[in-house]
Amino acid sequence: MSFLSFPFPVSLKAPAVRALLLQLLSFVIVVAGVLLFWRAAGQVLPVWLLAILQGSIAATLTRWRAMASWWLPIQLFFAPALVLVFGWQLPSWIFLLAFLLMLGLYWSTYRTQVPLYLSGQRVWHAVNQLLPERPLRGIDIGSGLGGLVLDLARRRPDSRFFGIELAPLPWLFSWLRARLRGSSACFLRGDYQTLDFSSFDVVFAYLSPVAMPPLWAKFQAEMPVGALLVSYEFAIEEHPADEIHQPIKAGPYLYVWHKH
Repeated sequence: MSFLSFPFPVSLKAPAVRALLLQLLSFVIVVAGVLLFWRAAGQVLPVWLLAILQGSIAATLTRWRAMASWWLPIQLFFAPALVLVFGWQLPSWIFLLAFLLMLGLYWSTYRTQVPLYLSGQRVWHAVNQLLPERPLRGIDIGSGLGGLVLDLARRRPDSRFFGIELAPLPWLFSWLRARLRGSSACFLRGDYQTLDFSSFDVVFAYLSPVAMPPLWAKFQAEMPVGALLVSYEFAIEEHPADEIHQPIKAGPYLYVWHKH
């Protein structure tokens, strides 16, 4: 059993923690290489070159461990970005501000593995076309900046639409947009996994591949017969969709499942 596949506690299995461990491993490899090169040639390589080397090793290890594709550029540019930023000699408060901003935007993405995705107006229109022509209750789980919920609330005044978002800043932005527009859209702050789906006719999701199997189980366990689960871009391999649409030419698909 290798070091990285050892059954650690759950917190150490989080993708962000695994990415950090790979960065630390690549740092150790680079330091070992620097020492060997110094002994052989009596020279020290430039810091920027070492940062690029570390990023390349970290990205290679990340690909080897089959982590999600968005981790590759993060791992590749993390060390070079640190060298570049520290070279600018910026005031320390800027780093704190950047950290707080990222925390407010992404919150517990390291745990949920669901980054902030934005769908766009053509997707909103396609979702509206899928909805039954009757009053209904729908919810966007991981509603981000609230665009879909606000659009559906405007198009379908006979229905009620909700959004739920865990990250504080996107939720606050959505809530303010709804209040300023006088919209009937309702935005909740929280984890959709703790929400009872039984009162909703439609659930829309733009999450990640990791989140789809648990979402399917929740859909089957809680939603009433005739309800819809709509997912943009991410399918569920074990459960083929009842409908597949492509809102944007050559873009991701929109998958629809009907509760039978």
